[in-house]
Amino acid sequence: MKALQPKPASATATRRDPRWRKLLARDPSSDGEFYYGVKTTGVYCRPSCASRLPRPENVAFYANVESARRAGFRACKRCRPDQATRATPHVEKIARACRMIEGASRTPKLAELAAAVGLSPYHFHRTFRTVTGLTPRKYALAQRARRVRSQLERKRSVTDAIFDAGYGSSGRFYEKSDEVLGMTPSMFRAGGTNNDIRFAVGECSLGSILVARSGRGICAILFGDDPQVLTQDLQDRFPKANLIGGDRDFEKLVARVVALVEAPAIGLDLPLDVRGTAFQQRVWQALRKVRPGETASYSDIAKRIGAPKAVRAVAQACAANALAVAIPCHRVVRNDGALSGYRWGVERKRTLLQREAQA
Repeated sequence: MKALQPKPASATATRRDPRWRKLLARDPSSDGEFYYGVKTTGVYCRPSCASRLPRPENVAFYANVESARRAGFRACKRCRPDQATRATPHVEKIARACRMIEGASRTPKLAELAAAVGLSPYHFHRTFRTVTGLTPRKYALAQRARRVRSQLERKRSVTDAIFDAGYGSSGRFYEKSDEVLGMTPSMFRAGGTNNDIRFAVGECSLGSILVARSGRGICAILFGDDPQVLTQDLQDRFPKANLIGGDRDFEKLVARVVALVEAPAIGLDLPLDVRGTAFQQRVWQALRKVRPGETASYSDIAKRIGAPKAVRAVAQACAANALAVAIPCHRVVRNDGALSGYRWGVERKRTLLQREAQA
């Protein structure tokens, strides 16, 4: 196993903070609930900000804008946390509904949630989907999955964890366990100790590239300029897995991925281990249908998944993609065709699109 550097104590403290998970999820319903500052950039953001996710040791949480300013942070120019949004009143109501769903032992009915926040069921359903990118039902399913993961980390009995999380039967849970946990319940409860992820860092025309594979398929393709930073990113994504440096056979897999980067038209006929929320999965599936040489706007993708108003949530899902090129988020552009932000840099995005256009 390849030795990795230990995480700073500040990173551990941040990861244990419940706000960290909301930041990772870029949860729009948490906007206004707290703000976070990034020590390396000196800016503070909303939880839903689509900017590149910071490393946990560089994050500081604040209850309000004033606290962040007093600490010396300036407002992010992307999410503009110092300005109220037109959806603020609805965000507050949807945030209240989200808290109801999270705290309920059973999934509240649509009519109950709508009445609790003073909206009609139709208006509530439409607003909830616009703000969170998910329907109330799918949000509830995601919360139930989160609870079972949390329960499995604490309880001795897998059965107790399943029922306490709100699943009606263990059989129904086991049907979806691999999708929810990415492994068996007993393996997850053991901390993913036996969940091996093999990886290697190579070089391509876009810089350093890290490729990682679990037992289910390729789980990460990351670009960067520093191999050590890429390795740390992988460790942050899979903190409980065994990260194992790849051997010569694995390097052949890396070579196939590099070939895809250099010539995107060849495609990648390999299984993928895609992990994300229900909404992210829908976005990523739509992205994979955008062919090389073509582009789509964030609005186009939102319409294709049946959520035309969730443009911002689509952008956030693109930013959360950990499988560069395999899930082609670089093919998403602004409505006017201009290039927008890309997790691994706009220049890399421009190069990939130019190669595909010339193929």
